[in-house]
Amino acid sequence: MKFQVFREGKIATDFTLSGAYLFGTDGISIRRARIAFADGCIDCVRPNLETAGLALLWPIEGFGRVLLPTTCLPERERPYVLNVELTRAKLMQITNRREDWSFFDSLEGMEDISKRSQDLFIEAIQHIKDLSAASQLADSSLRRATVYSEKLAVRQGKSLFDKRRKSHGFGRGCLGCRLDPNLIANSQYLDRALEYFASVTLPINWARIEMRQGHFDFSLIDNCMASLSRRKVVISAGPLLRFAADHLPEWLLRSGVGFEKMREMAYQFVSKVVARYAQVVHRWYVVSGLNAFNQFNFNFEQVLEMTRAANMAVRAAGSRAIRIVEVTCPWGEYYATTPNSIPPFVYMDMVVQSGTSFDAFGLQMRFGKDETGMHLRDMMHISSLLDCFAPIAKPLYVTDVEIPSANGKHKFNIDTAGVWHRRWDPTRQSQWLERFYKIALSKPYVEAVNCGSLADGDGGAIASSGLLTEALEPKESFGTLKRLCLSMFKRA
Repeated sequence: MKFQVFREGKIATDFTLSGAYLFGTDGISIRRARIAFADGCIDCVRPNLETAGLALLWPIEGFGRVLLPTTCLPERERPYVLNVELTRAKLMQITNRREDWSFFDSLEGMEDISKRSQDLFIEAIQHIKDLSAASQLADSSLRRATVYSEKLAVRQGKSLFDKRRKSHGFGRGCLGCRLDPNLIANSQYLDRALEYFASVTLPINWARIEMRQGHFDFSLIDNCMASLSRRKVVISAGPLLRFAADHLPEWLLRSGVGFEKMREMAYQFVSKVVARYAQVVHRWYVVSGLNAFNQFNFNFEQVLEMTRAANMAVRAAGSRAIRIVEVTCPWGEYYATTPNSIPPFVYMDMVVQSGTSFDAFGLQMRFGKDETGMHLRDMMHISSLLDCFAPIAKPLYVTDVEIPSANGKHKFNIDTAGVWHRRWDPTRQSQWLERFYKIALSKPYVEAVNCGSLADGDGGAIASSGLLTEALEPKESFGTLKRLCLSMFKRA
């Protein structure tokens, strides 16, 4: 399957395949697929002849660069025109979302744009033999469709957000942020965090607590817990277990022990941490990212068993706090290239079906990095993903929300990581966060949305994603979320 790439009506001579992957009709990314660009075409080779779609970071004039999918297409000799297929998928998404949301009202000032987008796409199909003309018509259609889809998602989110607010549907601790344990001793840092956040998350890293087997250093966490417990704040802690290299002690990585012994050591660590802080922690992030990060190559049954055992350890240690199983990279791109990984919704479904005792799912949402799962998505794509959680019989906590406030280099370069409308700045970050929070909190099953980085340089995954500068001065986004919080709990 091939896709011809056009820029301004001319075949592209160069194109960077950022975030590119193939996916099947079930939305799951395809393994053993090869994607390459040469001579104006993206060549996609997959291990079977089933229909498939291509997703990749795509520039849209006036809107930015976002990761877009095509529809699922059959293999054929003649190349598809990528510009046309991306537009087709976006228009289909708009139609499906309007039906799912029962959103049939006209969008003030936007219906002409919607109709013009559809008309341009029809023209593109009519001129499909003139590839240059078809690609230009499709580009014009996609620009309008993307703007319209964003307005539609924002309008839908705002409407349901306002209804939830008026019915007092937001609980204490529905807005939170992750803190850096090394900065909590700084009273200015902590005061900023608690200025309007009623919930904070304290990271737990096994690698830093048990640097030598059997020797635990809780001094930093003890001091943090003591400072936070005096502040009448909802305390979340974790992840207790994350099977990525930077969260595992060196001695454990070198140990070579089998799964049974590994499960026993993980159980003991979880039990020790939970027993120590059971009286002050309200939410435990028990396991994080086991769908994607699997340093020891656990098989499917072992992944589920580790998830079950960790949650059991929390309850056995005497904690009655909420137990959260956190999922990372929710679109599942990693599955195409990461051995022994599990597609996110497959993992979640199996955890529920296995009878594991836990209370909620967590979902990481980080954008702005040229890394699997972190390329920028548009608001309708984000809202559509969150809708997939509605059938799951568990509440959802959106965790570690991060978006940059400045353009970066290397992995944070906007050309390969994505950008929204114009180059990143504090105003762009603020506007994006306000839209995201209202869309996420418009979903009745979303219990809380947590910012992943309070201040720049405090360990966030995305550079310059804090609500504060490194000097702890507020950015626009800090004020925006503060106003959002006040509006949520304002009594009429």
